[in-house]
Amino acid sequence: MTRPPTEEITLAEAMAAIAPVGVRIGCRMIRDGDAAHLLPNEAHSIPARQPAMRRASGAARWIAHGLLAELGVKDVAILRTPSGAPVWPDGIIGSLAHDDDMAVAAVAPVGHIASLGIDVEPAQPLPDDIFALVATPADRTDAADRHLAGRLLFAAKEAVYKAVYPLDREVLGYEDITVDLNAGRATTKTGRKVGLVYGVVPLVVVLAFVERKAR
Repeated sequence: MTRPPTEEITLAEAMAAIAPVGVRIGCRMIRDGDAAHLLPNEAHSIPARQPAMRRASGAARWIAHGLLAELGVKDVAILRTPSGAPVWPDGIIGSLAHDDDMAVAAVAPVGHIASLGIDVEPAQPLPDDIFALVATPADRTDAADRHLAGRLLFAAKEAVYKAVYPLDREVLGYEDITVDLNAGRATTKTGRKVGLVYGVVPLVVVLAFVERKAR
């Protein structure tokens, strides 16, 4: 059996260290042929025809299938809705993400956590023009590495959106989400209170979670 790349192992360990109780997180370096991990119904639900996008989707779902199997849920297709959100089996919440090289997934049984969102980004400074679109005066990032604060802010808002959209079905812009990395939380204009955990080695990964009745 081929040993996973060092970066994959390191990221898996870092994510395990930040995962809230009951949440399972996994990662996979995107490989040639990962599109073959898409189940037939999954492949049909994903409109992207670019090979890179299909490989990334296959890698993310390969992780998710493994995590679901650990929960006793096997051979279930994770379809893609028109909005882009994955459809999880009854009794399960989860989230998928990828950058150009790495895919990640998080799943949990429905319980004290009502919804999850995850994002992965390269551990590099966020370009100034994108930072100007993402940041608001209310955001707090003092606790983060100053070189990666912008990237963390971007990833946090992406993860928060994924966590709250299934609950509120409302499209939010970056300006509609206020992030406090110092406190590990975020608030949306819809009134959602969202918890945040993150790691920055070897990639930036942010997990957002909404606790039940946390409004």
